[in-house]
Amino acid sequence: MDKKEHTALQRKVEFYNMVPNLIWSVIFITPIFIFFYQNINLKWILIFAAISFSSVFLPNFFFKFFQLGKSVSIYKKCGVVFISRVTQNGAIVNKIIRKKYPNYKTVSAKNNTIEKVFRRTFMFEKFHFMMFLFFFFAAVYALVHAFFGWALFITFANVVFNVYPMFLQQYIRLRLSSLNRHKPVSR
Repeated sequence: MDKKEHTALQRKVEFYNMVPNLIWSVIFITPIFIFFYQNINLKWILIFAAISFSSVFLPNFFFKFFQLGKSVSIYKKCGVVFISRVTQNGAIVNKIIRKKYPNYKTVSAKNNTIEKVFRRTFMFEKFHFMMFLFFFFAAVYALVHAFFGWALFITFANVVFNVYPMFLQQYIRLRLSSLNRHKPVSR
């Protein structure tokens, strides 16, 4: 594959991976912004955002405390594999890309992507943990102020939009570690 083809492939990969992110964001973040706009004082939104954002500075080892399990089987039982189909770099996106580029791989030992993807899982997990905290504060606020429908929706959205993606990142790290047993993956 020449440089021009590689650039075209990268652009398609980025575009196709953007689509599920956009869909999930519209489904779950838009209603929460509507709730904020209608019901929460800006001061509280900024407090929630500041506390939530501070979590991105937590070290990677912090997230081991939230790890669901030490083997992929628990993640499979919880449905993480299903979720992985409908996310960025998921089965559906990769299938679409492989129609035109049959040799495309998200992870390849040849081009040393295992380490890169491993590190990227922590970035994604930190993002979803930050959003988890933000959604959590919003749900608590809704509950305290008797917006019970909103509290239920925000809690549901938090599980689907943040908890499952955090579990997915843990699952990916476990899979990458098992693929790369001959060479330890940085933690």
